[in-house]
Parts: sequence; C-alpha cells; structure tokens
Amino acid sequence: MLRTPYLLFVFIIAIPLVHAQDKTRPTSEADSVRIDSMTVDTVIVDTIVIRRPQERVQNIKRGVTLNTSVISFKKTKPLDKGYKKFQIPSFWQSINLLGLNFSEVAFVNWNAGGNNSVSALGSARFERNYKFRYLQWENYMELRYGVNAQDNQKLLKTDDAIRFSSTFGYRQDTITNWYYSVKANFNTQFSNGYKYPDRASPISRFMSPGYSFLGAGTSYISAGGRFNLYFSPLTQKATFVLDQNLADQGAFGVEKAVLDADGNVLVQGKHVFLELGFLISNNWETEVYKNMALKHRLSLYTDYLRNFGNIDVDWELNIDLRVNEFIMTTIGTHILYDNDILFDPIKNAEGVVLNDGKPRIQFKQLLGVGVSYNF
Repeated sequence: MLRTPYLLFVFIIAIPLVHAQDKTRPTSEADSVRIDSMTVDTVIVDTIVIRRPQERVQNIKRGVTLNTSVISFKKTKPLDKGYKKFQIPSFWQSINLLGLNFSEVAFVNWNAGGNNSVSALGSARFERNYKFRYLQWENYMELRYGVNAQDNQKLLKTDDAIRFSSTFGYRQDTITNWYYSVKANFNTQFSNGYKYPDRASPISRFMSPGYSFLGAGTSYISAGGRFNLYFSPLTQKATFVLDQNLADQGAFGVEKAVLDADGNVLVQGKHVFLELGFLISNNWETEVYKNMALKHRLSLYTDYLRNFGNIDVDWELNIDLRVNEFIMTTIGTHILYDNDILFDPIKNAEGVVLNDGKPRIQFKQLLGVGVSYNF
C-alpha cells in the first residue's frame, strides 16, 4: 500500500526534468531512442580501439669474456730514418752542400819511378731560392779550393774560386716562364796564384782579378728551375785589380802605369776597368741516368765600346756520379777565354816589355772521388 504513493511521487518529479532537457538540446531520430515514452541520449563511437597484449621484455643473459692482452716488443723494428717534425710550408728553397775530394799516388821501390803525391779539393755550395706567383729570386754561392802535395816540394794550388750570383725576376702571369730579370754576378779567388815553379811573382791574387757583372734583361726559367736562360742587352762588367804591382803591369785589361826611360813609375796603374756590353748566360741541370747528374754553366759576353764581336767565354761542365748518400765521383771541365788576359809577354834583356802577349784559351780538367754532405 505504501509503494503506490511513493512511485507516484517519483514519476511526478521526473516528468519536468525530462521536459527541460528536451528544450535545451535538440533531438533527432539519429541520436535519441524512446523507451517506454522516455527519451535517452546516445553517443556514436567512430573509432574502435583494439588493444593487443604486449610481449614481455625478455632478459637474455649473455656472458662477457675478458682476455688479458700481452704486449711484446720483440718483433718491433726501429725506424730506418729519423723522425722529421712537421714544418710549415715555405716559399724558400735552401741547398747546403759540402764536398771533399781526394786523390793519392804512392810508390815503394817502384822501378819506373815517380813521386808520392796527395791532392785534396774542398768545395761548398749554398743556394737560397724564393718563388711565389709572379716573383722569383735565386741566390747562389760556390766556394772551391784545392791543393797538391808532392815529395820534397811545397804545396801547389790546383783550384781556387769564389763565385756569387743573384737573379731577381718578375713575370706578368703564372702561366708564362719568361721573366723580366735583374742579374748580378761576382767572381774572384782566395789566395795568390803562381806560374810554377816561379813562386816569387804572383800572377793573380785576391781581388786581382775580381769580376762583377750587373745588368737587366729577360730570362726563361723552367717550372722546376733546372733550366735558366738569361739575355741582357745592357750589362756592365767591372774588372778589379787591387794589387798595385799587377795594376802597374796592366794585368787583366786595366790601364797600366806610365813609366819613364829608367822604368820608374810616373803614373800608377788603374785598379778598375769598366765595360758595357751584351751578356748571355745559361744554367742547366739534369739527371742523365739514375745517380748520374749533369751540370752546365755558360756565360758569353761582348763589349759594345771595345772590340764588339769579340766574345769572352766562361763554360763549365760537370758530371756527378753518386755512389750512395755520401760518396760521389766528379768529372768536370772548365774553359775560359778573355781577350784582356794575355800570356807570354816578350821582354828585352833589360826586362822591358816589348809585347804584352796574346790571349789564349784556358782549359782545366777535374777528376775526383770524395765525400759530400747535404744539409
């Protein structure tokens, strides 16, 4: 009996609530369903999520084997050559070469006869060359001195030379090998030279003669610098004779002294003789065969003011046969011709020079075996 009034009370309260919800939200057939005269909201699910069971991470046990490394130096070999530190690249190239050649002859109870003799020739060569794009500057210096010792005789000089050369070149682009060049040369010797066996009167001394060349022109220099051909239409040649006795004799082309009838010097000889002429020079180095190098140097000069067409020649040709890093054999020839260097003057009984003599071809040949060190 008590349930009927209770249900009636709930039904009276629920009807206004349902009616208010219908006013706030429009309904349609698609999203509402009537069940027993009551409207119930529904939700359409567009996505279906299927969840698969995840496999559990398996813990695989793996073993690690640690072997003890054994280091042995029994098979380690030392470096053949010393370690060289890294050097910053430079546009300068340096050459330092020292050489010493020997030749020796000894006799013991030798029926054919002969004198024991020992010869030695020391040489040094230094180069400092710079090359970058349009500029090239080559500097070369060579020093040589040789002696010969024989039984019961004093030392004889076999070679003597001081040679310096500097060439500065400029080119318009990096493709051509032709340069506008300025060149300077200087040559002289270390000690007195004699015409053996006469040792009383030296025929040459330090800076007697000394030769200087200064000029401008053009040069062709190969890419590796082993071939250099230089033309100078304007070169000044200076001959220095600083020894007064040789200058008074007019040696090497300088103006000689003025003497009186008794041979007394009235006006001393000049110490410098200047010329202006045309110069051609050529330097060439090449490897003929393995460990066999050929070096060629040629200088041709003629004076415009005196005896144009008369050519002074200075030609040197050397072949170096290298046995190993330190032992080398050198075969060389040197030819000189200078119209101002006279030989065999004619004198009368009183010693007065009647004829200064004639120029001759000068020839020197060299064969030596020795050691060389490049650093």
